Amino acid sequence: MLSTLRRLADGLISLSAFAGTLGLIFVTLVVLADVIGRAFGAPLRGAQDFYQMGMVIIVFGGMALCDKLGGHVAVDVFEDHFPDAFNHWLNIFAALLGAVIFVGIAYTVYDSSKLSQMLKLATNIVRMPKWYFQWALSIMALITAIGMALRAVELALSGPYGRARREFEE
Repeated sequence: MLSTLRRLADGLISLSAFAGTLGLIFVTLVVLADVIGRAFGAPLRGAQDFYQMGMVIIVFGGMALCDKLGGHVAVDVFEDHFPDAFNHWLNIFAALLGAVIFVGIAYTVYDSSKLSQMLKLATNIVRMPKWYFQWALSIMALITAIGMALRAVELALSGPYGRARREFEE
């Protein structure tokens, strides 16, 4: 069952990363069009709106993949001074705490999106509705939370020399 959950989570993580990749390509094209336009005295109207909304997709699109690959900042100053079992439980706690934080982010932003939708909030220049991007952020934050929770379960089932330690030894 755990392998099925891992495959499902990996699919969602890949989808989220793909959305982030598309966001990066889009923002790159916007920058290119804006720079070329400025050279001819006609900058791209609303480029700042596109940058801001694109960054939401880029950052949160890649967050789950970053966690899966162990790319988050890790401070291991005390790791050598603690027993392996304690470090193992700290890794599990960190994964669970991260999952709770990302669920909190998803809930808060989703709640905010309902207000944005009700008030018809939009970007300043081109009037893109903000709630679309807030929903996307919420979904990608939930995908990150699922990945972190699954990592905590995998760590809990693997023992002190499980997934986290193997990743650094390879």
